[in-house]
Amino acid sequence: MIEPAERIRRLRPSCGPVRLVAVDGPAGAGKTTFANRLAADLGCQVVHSDDFPVPWEEGPGAWFHALEAQVLEPLRNGLPGGFRRYDWVRGTYAEEVAVPVAPVLVVEGVGTARVSAAELLAYVVWVEAGETVRLRRVLERDGPELERRWRDWFKAEQAWFAADRTRERADLVVET
Repeated sequence: MIEPAERIRRLRPSCGPVRLVAVDGPAGAGKTTFANRLAADLGCQVVHSDDFPVPWEEGPGAWFHALEAQVLEPLRNGLPGGFRRYDWVRGTYAEEVAVPVAPVLVVEGVGTARVSAAELLAYVVWVEAGETVRLRRVLERDGPELERRWRDWFKAEQAWFAADRTRERADLVVET
């Protein structure tokens, strides 16, 4: 069996000269861990959706326009992209993150493999875990006081993924 990194290296560029890989799935599934490991295997950068501000009320799709305008469009045109990382602890923008034109870029987060960007994606990974496991993970990470918000977010994600049919379009499904 060909490992994902080797398979991705063999693909044609999909976003200008870049092979764009999306690691998608619900919150707490293990997307960040998987994306970081895959990027290490590929020797490439990861752009995390958590680096962009996402108002809870706006749901899973709200952050993507910033990624599209600041990273994907420049790469599609063969130019480097970049953005200012959002610092959630301080509630403000932090350092600039450069995204050079490279053979591969991994983008990770809820909604990265959305159907509206499908033509830009070389490879899609769907990462999943049971809801009980996911809830435990996000509460351990973010604190139990956010449980109500996370339960609402899980419902919004479920609706998002059902409408977008994200899992069905994945090249690889990983259960954590």
